[in-house]
Amino acid sequence: MTLGEIYDRLDALSPFALQESWDNSGLIVGSKAQEISTVALSIDVDEALLDSLEEGTLLITHHPLIFGGLKALDFTCYPANLLQKMVQKNIANIAMHTNFDQTHLNRWVAKEVLGQTAFEQESFAAIFDIDVSFDRFAYDVQERFGLKQLKAVKSHERLGRVALVTGSGASLMRELDCDCLLTGDIKYHDAMEAKALGRSMIDIGHFESERYFPDVLAPHLKNFGLTVIISSSKNPFTYY
Repeated sequence: MTLGEIYDRLDALSPFALQESWDNSGLIVGSKAQEISTVALSIDVDEALLDSLEEGTLLITHHPLIFGGLKALDFTCYPANLLQKMVQKNIANIAMHTNFDQTHLNRWVAKEVLGQTAFEQESFAAIFDIDVSFDRFAYDVQERFGLKQLKAVKSHERLGRVALVTGSGASLMRELDCDCLLTGDIKYHDAMEAKALGRSMIDIGHFESERYFPDVLAPHLKNFGLTVIISSSKNPFTYY
């Protein structure tokens, strides 16, 4: 199967046109004429992953390796050092980021990780109703995501409506009608704003909430008749 054929099937599965204006999902490295037999899935690109892949592999990542325009290719610096190795090994790369968040990832995490079977999709967010104390829900979230520590903004003693946005979604707090927002990368000023709005928030981690990307996409690729490798993506942070 050619890279172009795989791209078209991925586009039908999760249209790249749905991505946010600031995003760079789509074909990052490679030629659509390239023949592909093996696909590797990962959240990000790193040197160890590239070293482990055979030449000619298609690497599908959640995060685009190139977000903005490159002004130079200094192969001693990130991301040019990774791009050089990809070109040398003829490794192609497609990113499925905010488009896949909207069509698949958030709803999968809501169902498979949080155990919610009744929810609605509002743009990025999977929204569902519960009736439980904030403390009990927070501890349940910590256990389900396997978080070593939990950071939260508690503005409610009891929760009703909850919104889930994997990755970094704190900027959506004003747009979503909910008691509590589950998302990653909650900053100090996000917390201050949430307090002012009377909004509860629970930080589920950026990596921790998106690490399921390979598991969500893999079954679709196997239906294409391709060999699929799920990479053990690594969290860049170390917690003490």
